[in-house]
Amino acid sequence: MEIIGRSDKADFEQLDIQDIDIKIDTGAYTSSIHSHAIKEIVEDGKKTLVFKLFDPSHIQFDNRTFKVTNYKQKNVKSSFGAVEKRYVIETTITLFNKTHTIQISLSERKNMRFPILIGRRFLKKKFLVNPAVKNKSYKLKLKNNPIGK
Repeated sequence: MEIIGRSDKADFEQLDIQDIDIKIDTGAYTSSIHSHAIKEIVEDGKKTLVFKLFDPSHIQFDNRTFKVTNYKQKNVKSSFGAVEKRYVIETTITLFNKTHTIQISLSERKNMRFPILIGRRFLKKKFLVNPAVKNKSYKLKLKNNPIGK
């Protein structure tokens, strides 16, 4: 098992996101990503989830609209104990030069320091968490892919 720190940077290739700040949260079961303008529509006779990632205040916001047909709705308990219905999508995340499938809920995280929270469900059987460490995966990525090569 790989040791991951309390925070890092990851790539979400299917969402065209690189080097995004993530927070590792062993207190959270579900992973989540900051999103807004989330709505369900019917397109070509299929239920489709439409959403935007981040918001104009975030450096990686590009006002792009994402559409997915492979999603589900799930009850998620917030850190305040309130149960919310959230949409969950499946995508990929790259950490330590390995790509994994991850289920991630779409959530309003505008006022949070990290746009992405990685929960226990994803971490289980893949990573051990050392809260004294930061950016271990990102440092490995930079070491293996120096700028200019």
